[in-house]
Amino acid sequence: MAQKNIVIVGAGFAGVYATKRLAKHFKHDKDVTITLIDRHSYFTYMTELHEVAANRVPQDAIQYDLQRLFCRRKNVKLVTDTVTTIDREKKEVKTKHGAYPYDYVMLGIGSEPNDFGTPGVKEHGFTLGSWEHAIALKKHVEDVVRRGAEEHDPAKRKALLSIVVVGSGFTGTETIGELRDWRDSLAKEYKLDPEEITFALMEMAPTIMNMLDRSDADKAERYMLKRGIRVMKNTGVVGVHEDHVDLKDGSTYPTATLIWTAGVKATDQAANFGLTQARAGRIVVNSHMQSQDDPAIYVVGDVSFFAGNSDRGEPQIVQGAEASAKTALLNIENQVAGKAADVDYKASYSGFMVSLGSRYGVANIMGWLHLSGFFAMLMKHLVNMLYFLQTYSGYYFFQYLMHEFFRTHDDRNLMRGHISRQGNVLWAVPARIFLGLMWLVDCAGKISGKESWFIDKLRLPFDWLQPATTSGASAAGADATSAASGAGADAVATTAKAVKSVFSLSYQYGKEPMMVFEKMPNWMYSITKAMIPNQDVAFFMQKTMTVIEILIGLALVAGLFTWLSGATSVMFTAIFCLSGMFYWVNIWMIPMAIAVMNGSGRAFGLDKWVLPYLQKTFGKWWYGKPKALYGSDVAK
Repeated sequence: MAQKNIVIVGAGFAGVYATKRLAKHFKHDKDVTITLIDRHSYFTYMTELHEVAANRVPQDAIQYDLQRLFCRRKNVKLVTDTVTTIDREKKEVKTKHGAYPYDYVMLGIGSEPNDFGTPGVKEHGFTLGSWEHAIALKKHVEDVVRRGAEEHDPAKRKALLSIVVVGSGFTGTETIGELRDWRDSLAKEYKLDPEEITFALMEMAPTIMNMLDRSDADKAERYMLKRGIRVMKNTGVVGVHEDHVDLKDGSTYPTATLIWTAGVKATDQAANFGLTQARAGRIVVNSHMQSQDDPAIYVVGDVSFFAGNSDRGEPQIVQGAEASAKTALLNIENQVAGKAADVDYKASYSGFMVSLGSRYGVANIMGWLHLSGFFAMLMKHLVNMLYFLQTYSGYYFFQYLMHEFFRTHDDRNLMRGHISRQGNVLWAVPARIFLGLMWLVDCAGKISGKESWFIDKLRLPFDWLQPATTSGASAAGADATSAASGAGADAVATTAKAVKSVFSLSYQYGKEPMMVFEKMPNWMYSITKAMIPNQDVAFFMQKTMTVIEILIGLALVAGLFTWLSGATSVMFTAIFCLSGMFYWVNIWMIPMAIAVMNGSGRAFGLDKWVLPYLQKTFGKWWYGKPKALYGSDVAK
């Protein structure tokens, strides 16, 4: 077979999807070369731009290096360059720095925000159509909040701290939800009352989120209103200025941050190829995804316009991009094999999912399954992870999990921060719970049954308790060996019974474990006898210790005051060791108790809420409330 060159322009969802599958299909065919050209060396996960803009994930979290994506595809040539035109006579794709011959071209150059010529959007507004846009918006929001915190003039301060999003589609609603999630940490950083930072979603239509069923959209709207987001329907923006916007009804709205998400169009680059364009600059294709001007040029994704199902074209979403790419690549495979390009485009939309921050979303799956809240967000994450599996990218599948679940700040993930690794506490949770359960198991026999310490006052022979040395024994040691029935000896023996029974389950089949100390040291014996002079004190101490052990166990299991519970566990275990009746097989309690002191109660534990509340309450009581401005009416 003669050499065949397939050139794919644009490393977006459609381009990466098609390149992966073509590379796999032709992996054993040395006569087929696939060239992927993009102006960037990375693929941007466009549907998560709002997470970067609102500081939920690191800036590079949605950038996936093309070399990592295609490192094992030897038949894929990666080119970082800007395509300028397609020479259809010479059959070459021309770039700023070279030219690449083709037999088949697949154009997937995507879309960009469409401001419909609204005055001031380009000069004073922000869009969210690229990674660069997301970074610029993030920096701007941080800047206006900082400036607003320092501004004394009430009108200027209000404009600086007001954020407006125009358009209630996927991008608009997800952006405002994510920014609202960021609000509290921004306010804390710049010493503001969080209520001063306000949000408004403006939509020209009488309803919002019109890509969803009304029931799902209404749930989303109620959630936004509950979180203090102002939803302004039937509101058209006709002008954007540095500190306010002009509305269609003649009024103005103060804001220094206008984010325009009210529409998309084909990239301006689409006009460079001499191909027929339709509404919003999209290139017209037939049912096989071929340009109507040249059957060797396939157009996929947001830039393509197929009117077979609607005069508005197919929705410019990821599912549409991948469906069009699949149609095109199957036709290319047929043509390379000498067959006809007869695969028709079939719309396949399995559902729609919209997030409103990191913890809440709405979803419509397969047209009949409606989800909201936790389960909608879980489904959104599963779909994103499925994408990486479909593109055979295990590395970025792992990175996605880390960025979305384990490396988040301020509880901004699906599990509300419980599994975040920022505090390095998640992996200590099993140890914390196990240690707590062991305390409770040990205490179970002490508070119930016929030998309960709360019912019977058992007295044991005292011959097992001896000083650490036999020669030169102290007076206390001599007393212990000669007066086993004395009150002091009985008291110490009774206390020692508590120690001896700790974790009695530690005995191993076939042999008895070794004790840490064979006998109680003299100095420990003296202290114990001084503290427990008689049987009544002994039994009181016995019951008190049992209650404390139960409290330690419950606190560790619940994750409440884990530092204190861990420290107490270490102290008790050390006392038990010095008693002369604690075993080496249980010495693990000390390092485990130290390990759980790292704050493990903040993951799946009550410390996550209790400790911040106490810190905030006592800090405010002692120090007062920090402010960005003092002595100003604005700051009150």
